[in-house]
Amino acid sequence: MTTILVTGGTGTLGRLVTERLRADGHEVRVLSRHAQPYAVDLREGGSGLEAAVAGADAIVHCATSPRGGDERAAEQLIAAARRAGVPHLVYISIVGVDAVPFGYYRTKRAVEKQVEESGLGWTILRATQFHDLVAQVLGGLSRLPVLLLPAGVSDQPVETAEVAERLAALAAGAPAGRVEDMGGPEVRTFRSLARAHLRAVGKRRPLLEVRLPGKAYRAFREGHHLTPGHAAGKGTFEDFLEARSGNPR
Repeated sequence: MTTILVTGGTGTLGRLVTERLRADGHEVRVLSRHAQPYAVDLREGGSGLEAAVAGADAIVHCATSPRGGDERAAEQLIAAARRAGVPHLVYISIVGVDAVPFGYYRTKRAVEKQVEESGLGWTILRATQFHDLVAQVLGGLSRLPVLLLPAGVSDQPVETAEVAERLAALAAGAPAGRVEDMGGPEVRTFRSLARAHLRAVGKRRPLLEVRLPGKAYRAFREGHHLTPGHAAGKGTFEDFLEARSGNPR
């Protein structure tokens, strides 16, 4: 039996990684700020972190916060893993973090570099955006009378559970470095995704595409966050919406 620590193990992705690993017969430790017995703020470290990594065969690092602190958290985790002699650190990143000058993407790339230079055995998987996030963004935008969309931007959303399954397999294996990106099955315009979401939630909104300023928007428009050559995901956005609603199409 392999002992695997999942950081952010109560989050959208981490919870599914934990379930998959346990289903595969691994002993799993869940680390988050409120999950006992490993309730740890990674940015602070401390004895709880040391206990969490002690004797672990691998770490799957899913913990992240768009509000900041990821680099500090990675620094603490890597230092504790080195002291404990953990042989394998798996990190989930985002497709395009080295090509899209967006603040959160820059942070994810910085953490990738920390992992690569950690001295540990490591594996990094980049995935496209999860269906959950796309639905959350569109849900927020649809509260307005007009649904505003970034003009000329597409996305390639992927099912979170499929990424979790891939991470679990990687954690159970040997360090593999930067593995192939993982994208959803379809590259979709935001207009088509918005229409699918509105149908699923029973709303009607006019759609207005807006051109935005800045280098990040240009990089998204040019598709640097997409990986059509690695469309490994099977579940479509409509599949996700149907499963969430419980109503067949």
